[in-house]
Amino acid sequence: MSVQEFGKEVLEELENNILPFWINKMVDHERGGFYGEIDGCDRLVPEASKGAILNARILWAFSASYRVLRKERYLEMATRAKDYIIAHFFDTTYGGIFWELNADGSPRDTKKQIYAIGFAIYGLSEYYRAIGDRKVLEYAIKLFDAIEKYSFDADKNGYLEALTREWEEIADMRLSDKDENEKKTMNTHLHILEPYTNLYRVWKDKKLEKQLRNLIEIFLDEILNKQTYHLDLFFDEDWKSKYHIVSYGHDIEAAWLLHEAALTLGDEEILKRVEEIVPAIAEAAAEGIEADGAMIHEHNYTAGKIDTDLHWWVQCETVIGFYNVYQYFGDEKALQRSLECWNYIKNNLIDRKQGEWYWSRNALGVINRAEDKAGFWKCPYHNTRMCLEIYERTQQ
Repeated sequence: MSVQEFGKEVLEELENNILPFWINKMVDHERGGFYGEIDGCDRLVPEASKGAILNARILWAFSASYRVLRKERYLEMATRAKDYIIAHFFDTTYGGIFWELNADGSPRDTKKQIYAIGFAIYGLSEYYRAIGDRKVLEYAIKLFDAIEKYSFDADKNGYLEALTREWEEIADMRLSDKDENEKKTMNTHLHILEPYTNLYRVWKDKKLEKQLRNLIEIFLDEILNKQTYHLDLFFDEDWKSKYHIVSYGHDIEAAWLLHEAALTLGDEEILKRVEEIVPAIAEAAAEGIEADGAMIHEHNYTAGKIDTDLHWWVQCETVIGFYNVYQYFGDEKALQRSLECWNYIKNNLIDRKQGEWYWSRNALGVINRAEDKAGFWKCPYHNTRMCLEIYERTQQ
């Protein structure tokens, strides 16, 4: 397959399957915004809560789709998501955004999870990129200021995971029940790096520039394991980790997001440091690739467990991450890995009858229907981004 054919295939998937699913099945016409869940058996759950992650990622996905493809229907969906987030998720008393709402839009969990605030910045800044609405940019800047005021650890560097609604310390800082309860994590830092990069594209603020540079350096100096070139995942406030867990999907995602951040920052010294390690991180991540081109989820050496499930989001990041290595470093093997993973997605994860993608398949090839088709974590962000990234890159 040529790279041009690759770009054509992902664009068709985006416009004929992914986006129509969210437009036709997830719009909540009665209560506003979008429904909170369609389960793994394709049943709508209208009373499901509405998560900040889901709504911010819907905003990003349709904003980016409109920016690239300029179709009014995508702008309508992006605007719907933007309006709902501003009206319901923003905490007008203490700042920041709520973690979770009830189906009717009332607050359900008011904690300030920094990961979620980061995604709100990502979505709002992408909307501004798409149409230049200054008021929306101002909301994104307010959230940047909140993260810097309350989450940034000026003494020991980095960002704390979570706080109470009033920005006080919180006992359970975990992003999900699958995570360790530590003050600093790779995942949250990666998803602050990502929105800060996007915000810097449209707002060349000196403090933002400084903090984006600092985030890249945190990955290079603290999070990257220099012996293995995997990323360490969980840290205490002093950047000490007592876990040995490899998340292959996060490795390959970080490989290209770090590169994107350095390219956007435009600092030659930082870019040189990043480009010295991007292929090495990708190669370390490749340890998780199976014979069919798909990448497994995680190896928890501390617990002695390997999660060999083939998750939708891991495959998306595998496709982008290895294409990035091919594009910038001329690695033909990386292109082959990207294409093979796309081939796995086409044959195993896309639901051509009901729309969207399955959450995962296990090592025996069984579809995971216990997890959502759309929900708190199952959003149109990873697969939309994969399609847009490959489409745009193959058109260059």
